Amino acid sequence: MDKSKRLFLKSKRSFRRRLPPIQSGDRIDYKNMSLISRFISEQGKILSRRVNRLTLKQQRLITIAIKQARILSLLPFLNNEKQFEKSESAARTTGLKTKKKK
Repeated sequence: MDKSKRLFLKSKRSFRRRLPPIQSGDRIDYKNMSLISRFISEQGKILSRRVNRLTLKQQRLITIAIKQARILSLLPFLNNEKQFEKSESAARTTGLKTKKKK
């Protein structure tokens, strides 16, 4: 076979269908923290629909549930504890210098 014709042949890979992240029995509710926490990034942001592989209706319900959980203090608005610790330690080391009185 010619080299130029081989480029157009598709490789035969097995395709495994991924399971949906939300099963039919799962209720999307602000109290269901184990379900909600799967759709939040490490920084506390809501992951996009493309990343989650959710339907539009499911993504809307997840977003509403996350926002309700945040308002009720079940979830933090921001999860930047590491950044806060770094900035806090830097502020301590640079600190305000007091002037000596003569």
